[in-house]
Amino acid sequence: MTTEPALVPELLVTDLDASLRFWIDLCGFTVAYDRPDERFAFLTLGSAHLMLEQVGIGRNWLVGPLAVPFGRGMNLQVTVTDSDAIATRLVDAGVALFMQPETKWYRTGDTEAGVRQFLVADPDGYLIRFQSSTGHRDA
Repeated sequence: MTTEPALVPELLVTDLDASLRFWIDLCGFTVAYDRPDERFAFLTLGSAHLMLEQVGIGRNWLVGPLAVPFGRGMNLQVTVTDSDAIATRLVDAGVALFMQPETKWYRTGDTEAGVRQFLVADPDGYLIRFQSSTGHRDA
């Protein structure tokens, strides 16, 4: 039995084809389903789910004018098995990373969680933080 996630971000994008190349070809997501006539796609990578919808087609729920970079003030964390492999694929494709790969420990109560992570902006400027677990240790 598959459990659907309780939170799935839907990102408005300026060019769905460019966004799909980024999210699928470079970041490893797959299309679970799409509605080409609405320029909409539902993507997954493991248990990470994401919706993309092209601006100006279909219903766009906007609270104000869009300005690049989109998504200012937020980043989307995606947990993956090997964040370094994704970073390498992006760099090899000429995509500049917002933050180079690093190993970081975060306090989580009485323990610390280690992650290997980097940040990259998608074609519309949404900031994505890919991270892989490096384990836990006492704080």
